[in-house]
Amino acid sequence: MVSVDEIENAAAERTGLDDFGDPSFEEGLEVLLSSVAEEARLNAAGEAFLYGRITGYLAQRLQVEDWYRRHPEIDDAPITAPLIGIGLPRTGSTALSSLLAQDPGVRYLRKWESTQPCPPPSTVTGADPRIPPDKGEMIGTRYHVPTDTHGPMECHELMALDFRSHIFQSFAQVPSYSDWLVHQADLRPTLAYERRVLKLLQWGEPARPWRLKCPSHVLWLDAVDAAFPDARYVMTHRDPADVLLSVADLYADIIASFTDDVDRRYIGRLNVEHWSLGMDRALRFRADGADSRFYDIDFRAMQADPVRQVTGLYAWLGSPVSAEFTGRMQSWWTVAATEREPSSHADAAAFGIDADAVRPRFAAYVARAHHWTTTRQDQP
Repeated sequence: MVSVDEIENAAAERTGLDDFGDPSFEEGLEVLLSSVAEEARLNAAGEAFLYGRITGYLAQRLQVEDWYRRHPEIDDAPITAPLIGIGLPRTGSTALSSLLAQDPGVRYLRKWESTQPCPPPSTVTGADPRIPPDKGEMIGTRYHVPTDTHGPMECHELMALDFRSHIFQSFAQVPSYSDWLVHQADLRPTLAYERRVLKLLQWGEPARPWRLKCPSHVLWLDAVDAAFPDARYVMTHRDPADVLLSVADLYADIIASFTDDVDRRYIGRLNVEHWSLGMDRALRFRADGADSRFYDIDFRAMQADPVRQVTGLYAWLGSPVSAEFTGRMQSWWTVAATEREPSSHADAAAFGIDADAVRPRFAAYVARAHHWTTTRQDQP
C-alpha cells in the first residue's frame, strides 16, 4: 500500500514545496489509499492513472498554498451569492450549466482549470498551457464531460484537492471509501477549501457572480451552506428510474479502463444508495427553511424550451437576460443538439437495477419534485 507520507513526498519533490495547508485532508487521503490498495483491483493502467492523479491533486494543493503565502490578498475578494446547480445526474444539469456559461457577465469553473487551478489564470501571459489543443482528456470509451475545453465543469476536481469527492468512486471500485464519504466524512473543510480555490481562480479578474454545478452536493448541502451561506440553487429534475442506469453505465465505462474486474452489480447498488440518500438529504435541507433559495426545472421543460427555462431562472434571480446572452444560448443549443451522446442501452439486469424496486426509494422526492416544478417556477 502506498502511504500518505510516500505520496505527499512525491508531490513535494515534484513542486519543491512542502506546505499542504490545513491537514484535515489527510483523513480522506488515508481512507482512499487504503480502499484503493485493498479493494480497487487496479490493473497497470489504473495504478498509473489513479496514483498519478492523487499525486497531481496534492501538487496542486501545494501550489494553492504557495500562492496564498505569497499573496494573502487573494482571500480579500468576496464570493457573493453564487448560483449552484444540483440534482440527480443526467437530468439536464450539464446542458443548463453550459447555457448559463453563455452569459458574458458570469464566472464559471472552466474545464481546463478545474484539474489544475494553479497558476491563477489572470497571472498567465499569452496562451495558457493548460488549455489543450483538442477536446482534452477522455477516460473510458467516450467523453463524459463537455467536449468544449472552455466549457463549465463540476466541482468534483476542486473537492478532490481535499480528498472528499465522488470523483474517486467514478475512477475505481472503492466501497470502503464510498461508505466513509457519505456516512462519516465531514465535508465542511472540503467546501471551505473549494471556496479558497475559487477565490484564487477569480483573483485579478473583474468581479463576476459564480455559476457552479455539482450534482453530488445534494449529499452535503449543510456543508455547502456553511461555505456559501448566501448561495442560491437551481435544481433539475427527472424520473430517477430514467437516470440511474445511465449513471451506473457511465461509472462502469470509466472504471473498466482501470481494472479487469468490473462489478456492475456493486456499481448499481452504489448509485441507488448514494442518490436516494442525496435526495432524502435535499428534501430535509429544503424543508428546514431553505426552500425559498431553490429554483426548479423539469428535464422535459428544459428539452422543450431551454432558453425559456433560463429566462425564468434569471427573472427569479432578478437579473436581466441580454440579447447577446439569448443569442449565445440559442447558438450553443443548436450545436449541442448535433453532438449529443446517444441514450444508454445498458442492461439493467447486469447492474441489478430494477425500476420497480427503485421507485419506492425515491417516492417522496418524486412527489416533491412534481410539486416544485409545477408550482414554483411561475412565482417571482
